[in-house]
Amino acid sequence: MRSLLFLLAFCFSLPMGYAHAETVDSGLLVAKAKAPAKKKRTKKKKARKKQMVTVPINVGLGPAFHYVTGPVQRDQEVHYGVKISLAAIIDQALIQKNKHKIPKKYRKMASRIDQIRLRPGPVVLIPDTIFISPQRDQTAMYGANWKFYGVHMPIGPLRIGTNLNLTYAHIDSENEALGETHFFRPGLDLNAEIEIPLSKTVLISGGWTSFFYPPQEVGGPVFALGETDQSIWHIGQAFVQLHFRIPYTTRI
Repeated sequence: MRSLLFLLAFCFSLPMGYAHAETVDSGLLVAKAKAPAKKKRTKKKKARKKQMVTVPINVGLGPAFHYVTGPVQRDQEVHYGVKISLAAIIDQALIQKNKHKIPKKYRKMASRIDQIRLRPGPVVLIPDTIFISPQRDQTAMYGANWKFYGVHMPIGPLRIGTNLNLTYAHIDSENEALGETHFFRPGLDLNAEIEIPLSKTVLISGGWTSFFYPPQEVGGPVFALGETDQSIWHIGQAFVQLHFRIPYTTRI
C-alpha cells in the first residue's frame, strides 16, 4: 500500500504531459516517461555577472531615559538605559544607482520609496534597548527590548512610525508595595525621531518612543492581566543617539 501511494504521488508530482501511469502485471502503478519533444535550439543567455554594491550600515548608540507609567514611576520617576540602532540604509540615491538590477515591473514602486532600513535575520536578535538602571532610591530595573517589524514615514527631517516589540524587564524594589516583577510582554510602539547630519557619515538624533502593552500587574504573575492603575502598560522613552554610517561592500 505504501508503495502504491508513493508511486501515485510521484506521478502527480511530474509536469503535465511528461509522464503517465500504466498498469503492469504486478498490479502496481509505475511512471513511464515519454520521449521528450525535440526543442528548437535557442541561444543561451549569458549569466549576469555579479557587481559590487556599497550599502551604508547605520550604527547608532546613545543614552535612553524611561518612564514606567503607574506605581513604578510613582516610586521612582526615571530609569536609565542604552538605545541601539543597527540597520542597512537603502535610500533613493542607492536605488537609482542600481535601478538596472531591479525587475522592470518593480521599478515604478521602487522610485516612490524614500528610504528603507533593513535589519537582516541575525540583527533582529540584537536588542533595540537595554535597560540598565541600578537602584537609586528603592527600585532597580534591568532588561531589554527587541524590535521586530516597523513602518516609518519621513516628514522633512522628522521620522514617525510604529514597531512590533518584545520587552523583558526585571524590576526589583525595596518598596513592599512593588516587590519583584518579571515584566514580559509583546508591545506596539509609536515613535518620532529627528536626525541631524554632522557630516556625510556622522549624524546625531533625538526622539521619543511610547511602548504600549497588555497590562501586567506590578509584583504579579507574568501571564495575568492586571488593573491599569496597578500595572505596567506603558513605558515612555526619551533618547539621544550618535550615528555612524559605515560603508559595506557586497556583490549582487
